[in-house]
Parts: sequence; C-alpha cells; structure tokens
Amino acid sequence: MATSTPPAPRTAQGPATTPRPAAPRRRRWSAGSVALYTVATLAALIWFVPLLWAFATSVKPEGETTVMPPSWLSANATFEAYALVLGRGDIVRWTMNSLITTVIVTVLTLVICVLAAYGFSRFDFRGRPGLFALVIGGILIPPQTLIVPQFVLMTQLGLVDTYWGVALPQVVAPVFVFILKRFFDAIPRDYEDAARLDGAGPLRVLWSVILPLSRPILTAVGIFTFIGAWNNFLWPFIVVNDPEMMTLPVGLGTAVGQYGIQYAQVMASAVLGAIPLLVVFLLFQRHIVTGVAGAGIKG
Repeated sequence: MATSTPPAPRTAQGPATTPRPAAPRRRRWSAGSVALYTVATLAALIWFVPLLWAFATSVKPEGETTVMPPSWLSANATFEAYALVLGRGDIVRWTMNSLITTVIVTVLTLVICVLAAYGFSRFDFRGRPGLFALVIGGILIPPQTLIVPQFVLMTQLGLVDTYWGVALPQVVAPVFVFILKRFFDAIPRDYEDAARLDGAGPLRVLWSVILPLSRPILTAVGIFTFIGAWNNFLWPFIVVNDPEMMTLPVGLGTAVGQYGIQYAQVMASAVLGAIPLLVVFLLFQRHIVTGVAGAGIKG
C-alpha cells in the first residue's frame, strides 16, 4: 500500500529567504546643492588652471613660451628647465631656508598662542578683559604698518640676515589666540576638575587634558601658520640681503632679474616650490577640513 509523505508544516514566519541588499538611495539635487557644487567647481578651476598653465609652460622649450597665440601643449616638451633650475642649486638652498624659518614660526606661534589662549580662557586675573581686548585689537593692525619698527628692532638686535630675524616678527598671531580661546572655552571643565583631584597643576592640565582634546584645532592652526609663513614674501625680502639666506619666494623673485625673463625656468621653479605645500595639504587634508569646520576659520 502506497503511503504519502505529509507536507512539512509551515512556520508562522514562512520559508527562510536571503535578504536583498538595500537599494542605494538616489541623491536628490536641490537648487541650493546645484549652486553650491557649481561655485565649488568654478573655485577649483580658478585655483587649478594657473597651476596647470605653470606646469605646461615649464615643460616647453624656452623659445615657445612667448609664441602667440599661446598654446597649452608643445610638440617638443622637455624637462630642460627643471634640470637647469636644479643644477644651479639655488632652489634647494632657498627651500631649506624656507623650511627652517617656517618650522620655527609654526612651533613658536603654537606655543605662544596656546599659552595666551589658555590664560585668557581659564584664569581670572586683574585686567584680563582689557588685555584680551588689546590682543584682539591687534587683528585690526595691518602687518605692513609694522615693517619699519620691526626692521629697526631686528637691526638693533643684530638679527638681519638670520633665521631668527626672518621668523620672530611672524610669530605674533592675535587671530589664533582668539580662535584657540573660543575652542578652550567650549571644553567642559569637568575633565580639569578630575585632573586637579589627582593633583595636576595648571600646566599638567594643559598638557594632559586641554591639548589632547584640542588636537583638531591645533592641527588646523599649525597648518595655516605653516602655509602663511611659507608663502610670506614681503618681510623676508626686507630683512634678508644675503643671497645665501633667501627664502623660496624671495629667491624666485630675484631669479627673474638675475637670469632675465626665462619663463620656462621661472615656472619650473614655481612648480618645484609648490610641491612641499601640496604634500602638506595632502597629508593633513582631513585635519584642515575638521579644523575649519570646528573653529570657523575662513580663507
């Protein structure tokens, strides 16, 4: 007698099925986002086109750099201008001078601004509002108006044609004191109270509590200080007369007069001089964005 197998009972949840991957959400483009991306693209092109033109000119033979109408590409592209610039050795020396002075400026600016901002943020002493207003008032003073007294001071101190003469007048940055103070004010004081219960003093609290919590803004301030010091032309041009002590921007400016208008070599020097800043930006891009978003640094 044939027997039939009873069907398997269905569970309340039904047969097991492989879950389907969630479909990607389609991005909705609003008028504001389109305008934002358009402006960002135009800004990127405005920044990128001159850099691309400098590179295109640097790989042209010298005779083709002044041909009219100008063209982007050359049929005889060459790196001869780079070989000539590197062969002279000037740009290596200028780059090292810029690197040394920029590191000094960045380190001293961070130390001075952090101590000043910490004092204004955490200590209540007599005259603090007036002193802080005086420091913030320094933001309104154009740096160009201080060049003559700074040069007289550097001359009296015997610091002309030295790294310290180039670096010291650049370490005063009231705007960074203001930014750091705002950031320190937003840090809850509970962490400091806990550290003080463990016997930490003011400097220990600053080193072990405040600075670790302020790493994004410190990185942003350091990077902006580095970029500003690296690109500074006016003050190094005034305080340095010795060709051996010239920084990169000053050296590039004098090279134009020394070798005539050699556009390919000038553009090759500019491209080589921009490489360190590009490396810094690529390495610390995330910190720059985080610092700007967190502290509201504009420009």
